[in-house]
Amino acid sequence: MFIIQESWLKRYWPVLLATVTLLSGPACVLPSLPWAATPTPTARPATPTETINLPPHPSYSVQADRNTLGDPAAPVHIDVWEDFQCPACAYYSINVEPQIIQKYVASGQALYTYHFFAFLDGGHPNGESHQAANAALCAAEQGKFWEYHALLVANWNGENQDAFRNARLFDFARFLALNEDDFGVCFRAQRYADQIRADYELGLQWGVQGTPSLFVNGVIVTPGYVPGLEAVTEAVEAALAR
Repeated sequence: MFIIQESWLKRYWPVLLATVTLLSGPACVLPSLPWAATPTPTARPATPTETINLPPHPSYSVQADRNTLGDPAAPVHIDVWEDFQCPACAYYSINVEPQIIQKYVASGQALYTYHFFAFLDGGHPNGESHQAANAALCAAEQGKFWEYHALLVANWNGENQDAFRNARLFDFARFLALNEDDFGVCFRAQRYADQIRADYELGLQWGVQGTPSLFVNGVIVTPGYVPGLEAVTEAVEAALAR
């Protein structure tokens, strides 16, 4: 179980509110950019070099399978596309996602799937959106996708600001006590580059134009806006009633 660290919330809360603009829409909108080539990660660092913020994220007693939570046979499927560098996604992950999971996934009514929509590093030499996504999937190999996801959210400090440089991504793996050798082999090989790109392309097929974008049984909820609990609840309840 992770402990909520109030200092993180106090530090970034004004930024998140300003960026999301009081939930008027997603702060992260897809530009007209070609798919950026995923950069080659460098060698792993020897030791952690910076403080790691503990994530404001509850623990879940929910069946987890890599980037999904819940029962695959659940009547409702919730699919969300995010970029780990997206500030609106950070807001959603802290304030909305835990309530959705607690209300519908933990109760067995919904399967929740996180999809990667890595685009905010387009043309950026560090490729932080791609690196973070690849690292999260490497953590998933050791059953720690959601814990790693929470650390990424808690340690975001702006788009393409080196928050997710390679050294930090290894620090997060070390913090979670992952097998560092296995994680390193996976990360340096960019083992999940194809999946990350496939998720991006699937998102385009579904009509994703910004992040976060959330779908209930294939139907987008509040397109162009950060999905709130009330809107998601309405969509899920309608799906359950069918």
